[in-house]
Amino acid sequence: MADAEVTRCGFVALVGAPNAGKSTLLNALVGAKLSIVTPKVQTTRTRIRGVATEGKAQIVFVDTPGIFAPKRRLERAMVAAAWAGAADADLVVVVVDAAAMAEAGAPDDDTLRIVEGLRTAGRKAVLALNKIDKVKPPVLLGIAERLNREGVFTDTFMISALDGSGVADLKKHLAARLPEGIWLYPEDQLSDMPERLLAAEVTREQLFLQLHQELPYALTVETESWEEFGDGSAKITQVVYVERENQKAIVLGKGGARIKAVGAAARKELSAMLGRTIHLFLFVKVRERWREDPERYRLWDLDFNA
Repeated sequence: MADAEVTRCGFVALVGAPNAGKSTLLNALVGAKLSIVTPKVQTTRTRIRGVATEGKAQIVFVDTPGIFAPKRRLERAMVAAAWAGAADADLVVVVVDAAAMAEAGAPDDDTLRIVEGLRTAGRKAVLALNKIDKVKPPVLLGIAERLNREGVFTDTFMISALDGSGVADLKKHLAARLPEGIWLYPEDQLSDMPERLLAAEVTREQLFLQLHQELPYALTVETESWEEFGDGSAKITQVVYVERENQKAIVLGKGGARIKAVGAAARKELSAMLGRTIHLFLFVKVRERWREDPERYRLWDLDFNA
């Protein structure tokens, strides 16, 4: 086969500490919003696959939950999913918040835990120093030197997932290193994430953005029904599950004001993402032990017994 005809395809796992910028980077690499982004840590709960093309290569990016020291069942399942995503991938990119590391003067414990895990598994990885727009170049070079002493990184890229700096170079590098093979997805497909789950994630993002402290971690969103109409629009009904009655009152807000605001923002974003009119209806219900329900984990492709 001539070089011009060679196609490449493979999986690239994006791993890192919570809030390193993995979801923002996935969206930048794919060129569309697939993974929710909030200022709060541990927002991503499941592995989200985004599909990008670069020349003759198709790259299937896997945005994984942040890796940290888990304490609860859901956290253990999230971290296990992240490590599984790295183990199954052809290439691994470790995303590091360079601004946070510059401020702390040293790598955080979660990043060091990831490095040690890769070393133990005998895996090499690409280092992506993110948020470089907030760090002076001499400091960045020092950070790169410090992390490369760990011996697990083959290449280092300095990027800003937010403004796109360095992202194209990273994408080209990854495409060139993928194994030869046929493409797994149609050229115009951006993700294999079910629309019902994507819609639920959009609403959950708005809840994270509009609620404070720990409450967003105590709730989950499920798409209960999806009805298509002849004019191309769709009616989506979702349920927001919380663990206690007082949480339900907070999510609803005075006179239902907060849930209306969440619904309006989510409806606007979903209409833009899906390219059609969306009618979104939200309900809030109490399910005291939803984090101990195996069905929830199955929906997110998480291992309940991790």
